[in-house]
Amino acid sequence: MSARRAAAEVVVVDYGLGNLRSVTRGLERAGATVDLVDDPGAVDAADGVVLPGVGAFSEGMDNAGPFREALVDAAEAGKPLLGICLGMQMLLTTSEEADHAGQGDAEGLDLVPGENVRFGSELTVPHMGWNELDVRRDHPLVEGVDSVGPAVPRADGTADRGSVDGEHVYFVHSYYAVPDDPDAVVATSEHGTDFASVVANDRGNVFGTQFHPEKSGETGLRILRNFVDLCR
Repeated sequence: MSARRAAAEVVVVDYGLGNLRSVTRGLERAGATVDLVDDPGAVDAADGVVLPGVGAFSEGMDNAGPFREALVDAAEAGKPLLGICLGMQMLLTTSEEADHAGQGDAEGLDLVPGENVRFGSELTVPHMGWNELDVRRDHPLVEGVDSVGPAVPRADGTADRGSVDGEHVYFVHSYYAVPDDPDAVVATSEHGTDFASVVANDRGNVFGTQFHPEKSGETGLRILRNFVDLCR
């Protein structure tokens, strides 16, 4: 009998914005031991970090200011860090939202360099509801809902375990990420234009979902399980 894998210790950053209860429940269903933390010192001891968020970019960065150094240090140390919705946008460098709201410049974490831009005025904003994922490149975060099944050998000897390509997830947002490096885009979705719905840094330990995996049924749960596996 194989040994049972230890649960990953994941912290969810509580900076006053975000669906903390839903995110916590989703991660627990995915197999993590979860702590809500408002102390930046707790980040260092965790196996992985989740930065949730609902609201405006400037407010998010202001509220999360005490966590900035701890989050950057965790990312540079190789710790898995997942940003969700606003949390994903905060991984980037800047956002048009601050200018649009008359809030001046707001600096993101710059862990995935780039800018967040607003959907065009001709589109329904916010973009809200279920939309399809178009996976553009392999990444452990987007392994498929069928990836618990037998692996399919590739020609190069590696194993294709599928992806969440073509599955639907739940969005609520008015801005979307445009990374400087096109390779940072793991998956896209479409709302008048193709936009990044999953991003990752070049090292592969910092990633974000513009959608809410905790509200996205089995597909979202699969993504959270993938994240928890990366934290182990």
